[in-house]
Amino acid sequence: MKDHQKAEEIAAQRVQLLSPLLADELDAAKIREIKKNICQQTGLSERTLRRYLAQYRAGGFGGLKPRGKGRQTEEAIPPHILNQAILLRREVPSRSVAQIIQIMEWEGLIREGQIKRSTLQEKLSEKGYSTRQMRMYSDAGIASRRYQKRHRNRLWHSDIKYGPYLPVGKDGAPKQVYLVTFIDDATRFVLHGEFYPTLDQVIVEDCFRKAIHKYAVPEAVYFDNGSQYRTKWMQRTCSKLGTRLVFAKPKSPEATGKVERFNRVVDAFLSEAKLEKPQSLDKLNELFGVWLEECYQNKPHSGLGDNTSPHAAFWSDNKALKHLAPETIANAFLLRPGRHHRTDYRIRGTRALESQAVGYWGVDRPASKAAGVSTGTARPNIKTAGRGCKKKSEA
Repeated sequence: MKDHQKAEEIAAQRVQLLSPLLADELDAAKIREIKKNICQQTGLSERTLRRYLAQYRAGGFGGLKPRGKGRQTEEAIPPHILNQAILLRREVPSRSVAQIIQIMEWEGLIREGQIKRSTLQEKLSEKGYSTRQMRMYSDAGIASRRYQKRHRNRLWHSDIKYGPYLPVGKDGAPKQVYLVTFIDDATRFVLHGEFYPTLDQVIVEDCFRKAIHKYAVPEAVYFDNGSQYRTKWMQRTCSKLGTRLVFAKPKSPEATGKVERFNRVVDAFLSEAKLEKPQSLDKLNELFGVWLEECYQNKPHSGLGDNTSPHAAFWSDNKALKHLAPETIANAFLLRPGRHHRTDYRIRGTRALESQAVGYWGVDRPASKAAGVSTGTARPNIKTAGRGCKKKSEA
C-alpha cells in the first residue's frame, strides 16, 4: 500500500511538471522553448521529458506511475543527504541540481555518481524545493502581475474567508463559519461558494468537487499557500483531472487579488445578513445563494467592460467545457486510495456525516437519520438578501 501511494505521488508530480506542455494552442517553437526551460529548471534530460510525455499520452495519469521501483526510490537518497541538498538549495535558490550534487561530492558527503540528477530533482520537488518553485518564490514580480485569461475555465482562483459566528456549536454555542469560493479568472464568475463549519482541507475539497460537477474541469487552479490547499491530496486530484496546480508567491496577498476583491464585496452581504440573524448554516447559505445571483453574478462587473455580468461572460464564451466521465471524477476525488478502516466525514449543511469506510467525494451514501436533524426548508427573505446590492460589482 505504501508503494502504491508513493507511485501516485510521483505520478502527480510528473503530471504537474508536464502541465505547461499540455496547454492548448502551443506551436512547435513554443513547445521547444517550454521543454528547454523545464530541462534547465529541473535537471531532467530532454530524453526523460519525452519519455514522460509519451507515457502520459499513452496511459494518462497511470502511465506516469513508476513500475516496481517505489521502495528503491524511497531509499535512493538517505534523509540526511536530502536535508543537506535542501539547505544548499535554500542557501542559493538558483543552484541547479547538478551543482548541488557536485558540492556534496566535493565536501565528501556522497560518492561521485552516487545520486542521479533526476532522483534528487524528484525528491526536491516532493519537498517543495524544485528550481521552478524556488524561482516563483524569489522572483518579486512573478505572482503579482495583473493578468486575465482569455477564456473560461482556463484558470480558477480559490480562497477562504472568515465568516460570522452562528449558534451551530455544541449545545448551540457560537461558532465561527468559513466561506470557500472558486472564481473563474476570465469571467469573474463564481463557480461555487459555500459557508462551512470547520477550517480544514475537507471544505476546500468539497467546494472544488461541487464546482467541477457544475461547470466541468478547469485547465489550472491558482491557490495561496494555505495548508488547506497545499496538500498531497490536492496535487494527486489535480493530476488525475489533468488540471495544472499553481501556488501564489508566499506573503503576497495581491497574488490572489481577484478572489480577495470578491471577498470584500461579500462584506456587504454579511452586513445585511446580520439583519436576518440566521440561526443555522443552511439558512446562511440560502441567503448567500440569493445574494450571489441577484447582487453579483448578474450585475455588470467593472473588470469585464461593456456592462457585462460574470454570468453573461461565462455563458457567452464559445470555448468548450471539458467534461469528464463520472467515474474519472470519482476516482480523482478518492479520499484515501484503497483504505477502508479509518473514519472520515463529509460536510453537508450544518452536519458532519460519518462513514466507516472512506469513500469518494460525490458518491452519495444513504445517511442515517441519527446523523443530524433537518434545519427546515424555509425560503430566504429575498428582499433582505438583496439589500446589499450595488449597481456594478467591483470584485
